[in-house]
Amino acid sequence: MSTGRRIIIGVVSILVVLVVVSGLGFYHYFKSAQKPLNPNSNKVVQVDIPMGASNKKIGSILQDKDIVKSGMVFNYFVKAHNFTSFRAGYYQLKSSMTLTQIAKQLEKGGSSEPIQSSKGKVLIREGVQIKDIATTIAASTDFSKSEFLSLMKDQTFMKQLYKEYPQLLKSTMSAKKVRYRLEGYLYPATYTVNKKMSLKQLVEQMVAATNTELKPYCKYIAKKKMTVQEVLTLASLVEREGVTNTDRRKIAGVFFNRIKQGMPLQSDISVMYAINKHKKNLSNSDLQSNSPYNLYKYAGYGPGPFNSPSFDSIKAVLKPLDESKGYLYFVANMKTGKIYYSKTLAEHNEKSASLSSANK
Repeated sequence: MSTGRRIIIGVVSILVVLVVVSGLGFYHYFKSAQKPLNPNSNKVVQVDIPMGASNKKIGSILQDKDIVKSGMVFNYFVKAHNFTSFRAGYYQLKSSMTLTQIAKQLEKGGSSEPIQSSKGKVLIREGVQIKDIATTIAASTDFSKSEFLSLMKDQTFMKQLYKEYPQLLKSTMSAKKVRYRLEGYLYPATYTVNKKMSLKQLVEQMVAATNTELKPYCKYIAKKKMTVQEVLTLASLVEREGVTNTDRRKIAGVFFNRIKQGMPLQSDISVMYAINKHKKNLSNSDLQSNSPYNLYKYAGYGPGPFNSPSFDSIKAVLKPLDESKGYLYFVANMKTGKIYYSKTLAEHNEKSASLSSANK
């Protein structure tokens, strides 16, 4: 046998072996991928199957959610076993389910809204923004951040809430250029999330809690010739500008004095919300942001609240302190937390200069 022929036979033999080995490997992978990914897992995962998704797309989603080992194998499996007419919706699935169990569940259909699949609690802290609440909900429940933020922009849902709580939500529904109409209206508290609770039900709990707290004060708010939106806006600033209840009431008094004189409220909190970024020191560029939330540049209350204020901050706005003293400025010693109040810009600048080393 010639050397060339021996080489050809050797190469062909190697190729045959490789094909056989690859075939056996794929066969074993295909068989293993048809078994439950994690037979002992009881963890429930919420999976969103969009309208019009193909079997291939559904398989990819299931693989990404760690429900199946291979989306490709799932696609081949459902075709081979004549599973058809999978329906869109939210599904509560486990990695311990067989492909047959998953396919049958997809044929039955899921829920039209996201549903919490396991019991839990959600703590909404005072002074947090909707974007922070979205992160908290995603970490504490089976609802995703994107689902929550999408619901915050859902005008149909907002109209449903407005119908239920017209007195509370009237001013936010009529507000212009708001980022989120429910910013400031999701009451800070701990909420129990039952396994059959929808995301809408969870959010409505938060709005209902705000309504419960504010309802006794609605006539008083109207007597002050303010809207709920304006009260919550100032409260959200007071929440972050002051620490003690006394200082919060005094700061509220300063803000009211500025409003009376047509001055901008000039709160750093508003600028950070405007640029959607938390910063220790704001730049001149930040202060020139064209966002209507920038209360350095624009006078008045702006579009609406900047976070979810505590009830103490809301009460501080309803019952401000030292408003009659005419304070228009305040500055804090960042090391001690003490806040100094001034009537004139010259006094304020002098006090700020004396605190420059403490506030570096």
